[in-house]
Amino acid sequence: MKPIQLENVGKRYVIQGTRDRTIKSSILDLVRRKSNKRDFWALRGVSFHVNKGETLGIIGANGAGKSTLLGLISETITPTEGKVSISGTLSTLLELGAGFHPDLSGRENIYLNGSILGLSKKEIDRRFKDIVNFADLEAFIDVPVKHYSSGMYVRLGFSVAVEVDPDILLIDEVLSVGDAVFQKKCVAKIKEFQERGKTMLIVSHDLETIKDISNRMLLLDEGHVIDYGDPSNIVDEYLRLGLNKKGEIVSKEYGTKAVEIEKVILCGQDGVDKERFRAGQSMCVKIYYNAKEKIDNPVFGFSVADGEGRLCHGTNTMIENVRVGSISGKGVMTIEFNPFTLFQGKYYLSLAIHSEDHMTQYHRCENMYLFWVEPNRRAEGFLEMPSKWKME
Repeated sequence: MKPIQLENVGKRYVIQGTRDRTIKSSILDLVRRKSNKRDFWALRGVSFHVNKGETLGIIGANGAGKSTLLGLISETITPTEGKVSISGTLSTLLELGAGFHPDLSGRENIYLNGSILGLSKKEIDRRFKDIVNFADLEAFIDVPVKHYSSGMYVRLGFSVAVEVDPDILLIDEVLSVGDAVFQKKCVAKIKEFQERGKTMLIVSHDLETIKDISNRMLLLDEGHVIDYGDPSNIVDEYLRLGLNKKGEIVSKEYGTKAVEIEKVILCGQDGVDKERFRAGQSMCVKIYYNAKEKIDNPVFGFSVADGEGRLCHGTNTMIENVRVGSISGKGVMTIEFNPFTLFQGKYYLSLAIHSEDHMTQYHRCENMYLFWVEPNRRAEGFLEMPSKWKME
């Protein structure tokens, strides 16, 4: 039997409507036997399996159904339909430190949480030093955990959880806990589990890391399995799917609109309007504006953020010593990137026109223009850095 096997699994929740209700509408609904409730399927028709000793990575946008799926496999949630089969002992890292008591010390919580996870006192005694060393909390182990930072808290939770020796390990977003040093320790521990033949199912938004440690990957979207197979192909599909989703990025515009951005075209070296570009080639942004009055020396600016909202680059005509002069009526400002050095990923372009003293914002369009960059060769990262190699 496979360690994890799901057959046509679905999970339905009943959602209470939130529309404004009057006494009259409530009485009419009762008379008509009309309900203000609706069904919401968090998952529907999900089927897959995980082989013994295999690591399956699961990715998807927020709300795709990943947490519901882990809840079904860990048996904290029961399916509405279908069958979930688990063979072997299972340990979960879904809510790190969920069993901690804030008034107890780190030492006391190790024993409390360890017993919740199924370890005997003798087993915890034997592993105590390793737990503390892994969490790097020797100096704070007798301090109440309510005084711990969030990083210290999750480090201790992870350290206790990995000391359980299960056949199957479920991991949710552990790859992003703590600082960079601790994240490397987490990945090293996961790889150690792989070498020991453990079966793992991992959920993460860290695409590069999860791609590296997974044997296969599964892509969820709106409660359905979109794709299932080779990690590189699944990550590419997820990023393409992300073109149609704003995610957590907030788009907004504001300003006096004395100068208004009426249209923006992103085009390649062929001049054709597009939203997909290839790294190392060229990209052109055409900003069609309308100055409704004469404006002296306006400043045009732009910035580019990645899919998580992190700023990649930003500049403006003032910084670049470009004198725009006076404008009135309609016109076009063009920005050319040649070569375009951003690498694979989803990006958001922001544009702005403001006064020379920065006191007046004529028109700002933040994260309004979405585009996607494809790599032109096999390389890692988000920035293309042309390099020359020389053997001495």
